[in-house]
Amino acid sequence: MNRWQLSQAARIIHSGGVIAYPTEAVFGLGCDPLNPEAVAHLLALKQRPMNKGLILIAADLAQLSPFIAPLSAEDEAQLATTWPGPHTWLVPVRADTPRWLRGRHETIAVRVTAHPIAAALCRAAGQALVSTSANPAGSPPAITPMQVRRYFPDTLDALLHGPLGAETGPTPIRDLTTKKLIRPASS
Repeated sequence: MNRWQLSQAARIIHSGGVIAYPTEAVFGLGCDPLNPEAVAHLLALKQRPMNKGLILIAADLAQLSPFIAPLSAEDEAQLATTWPGPHTWLVPVRADTPRWLRGRHETIAVRVTAHPIAAALCRAAGQALVSTSANPAGSPPAITPMQVRRYFPDTLDALLHGPLGAETGPTPIRDLTTKKLIRPASS
């Protein structure tokens, strides 16, 4: 992935577009989390209700700070044991985080990704991004660019090509407060 492609993708994100890109295990759909029209378009593409909430990915913890409540040193240390990497955490949400991101929850799902293209995309955009699997509700997540195109013909603003990470399924999700495993790792 060259810098020009990343800067084009960042421009599309900043202008309210929805893009697809490779992640740790599947292709993801992403957009600017603070753009309500972009998030509404992404949710419509996925046929996903807003009340379920969305995952945000970032290149570092600082990109997530506008969305999460201040963390204790212990909580930051816990996150550091799995980040960057294929681990999603439910963390307490800031009171001003839009409902379209957190859904009906008082937490928000976040991940500092180690996937080189996804992390580079976050760095190029200068922000965290919505990251949800590239598939309509009820269909298996796309693992190739061709599957992304079949699911979303002429409805995405960009598709970044590149290899997926080594994971075989969606990332595990764990609650930071309770340490409870919400979604186990796929095998």
